[in-house]
Amino acid sequence: MKTDNRSVSIFNIAVIVASLGYFVDIYDLLLFTIVRVPSLKSLGLPQSEIDAGAGLLLINIQMVGLLIGGIFWGIIGDKKGRLSVLFGSILIYSVANIANGFVHGINGYILWRFVAGFGLAGELGAGITLVSEILPKEKRGYGTMIVATVGVSGAVAANLIAKLVGDWRICYFIGGGLGLALLVLRVSVMESHLFNAVKASTAARGSLVALFNNRERFMKYLKCMLLGTPTWFVVGILIAFSNKFATIMNVQGAINPGDAVAFCYAGLVLGDFTTGLLSQVWQSRRKVMLLFLLLTGVMVAVYLNLHGVATWVFYTVCFILGFSVGFWAIFVTIAAESFGTNLRATVATTVPNFARGMLPLISLLFINVQKHFTFLQSGAIVAVVCIGIALITAWNVEETFGKDLNYLEEI
Repeated sequence: MKTDNRSVSIFNIAVIVASLGYFVDIYDLLLFTIVRVPSLKSLGLPQSEIDAGAGLLLINIQMVGLLIGGIFWGIIGDKKGRLSVLFGSILIYSVANIANGFVHGINGYILWRFVAGFGLAGELGAGITLVSEILPKEKRGYGTMIVATVGVSGAVAANLIAKLVGDWRICYFIGGGLGLALLVLRVSVMESHLFNAVKASTAARGSLVALFNNRERFMKYLKCMLLGTPTWFVVGILIAFSNKFATIMNVQGAINPGDAVAFCYAGLVLGDFTTGLLSQVWQSRRKVMLLFLLLTGVMVAVYLNLHGVATWVFYTVCFILGFSVGFWAIFVTIAAESFGTNLRATVATTVPNFARGMLPLISLLFINVQKHFTFLQSGAIVAVVCIGIALITAWNVEETFGKDLNYLEEI
């Protein structure tokens, strides 16, 4: 019997809990970026190890955790249910957060950053999948808009708390405490009726191999991943190295990468809200993606030509850059809407983590291009590659707005 969910409110408990879960998720990811240097200094590591060595290893080991966790939680989400991931992932990364606050050596830090990355990997995909399946197709965009907007604001909260509290250990305890408190709310969340229907059937579900053994399905999966590439180019290259870009362009005054990240993520919050709202008003995910990718291209060009500007102008452009790549909600929603119920969680959970995992490849390209071009020219070349690929993908991607999600993949 088909469930009528047309009366379900966009502010139901599933949307609220998914939003708060993603908030804690982003809080932890950005908090690590903010406290990595002071925490490693506190552990007695020399500057050379902080800049490279152990500092780089921590970043990479967290990324490995995200990639492995993305696969694990995605499959669990389709085999055991969306709620299993929402409970399991937040429990693991909350405990890991608290454990991060107790570390007294680099080996313990490495272990718990891996565990944190593993836990964090499941939050967004499971939340978007659950919200997409619970809400009626006319309201899905609003629900995922709320999840992304509230979630990304966790980055702003992390920056404020880190500045107010100061002690990196307490900042980790706060993140872990928020996550454990959220577990209480999750008790009242109901499982997706679409998943329950598939669970009661004999249909195969939760297979990563199924995304690669069929050419048409693989191409659709690859397109979903490539849509998110520009976000990580902007955040991981332009914003992460904003101080170096600013120095080369003779920006008036010193640029703090932490502040640049905060301005960028503040823009992301507004961007996620705007793209979600526009996709509902225009009744199109694809048109919004194309518009914001074009805006990203324009803003990258502006960013790379900020020669001699004041610091407030530079930070303003960082904010608008963040706004331009604020299509994370639309990007993951397209992924969730593009696949059947028996593979939906696997796709929605792995796609954002694999997109994040492209950052090392983007960084490698950026480094190698610098052997033949200047720092600014290298940034422009990598921008053309990342944004160009995403634009071509968005032009060819399926329009998923209003799509009926009550179907299965043949696997």
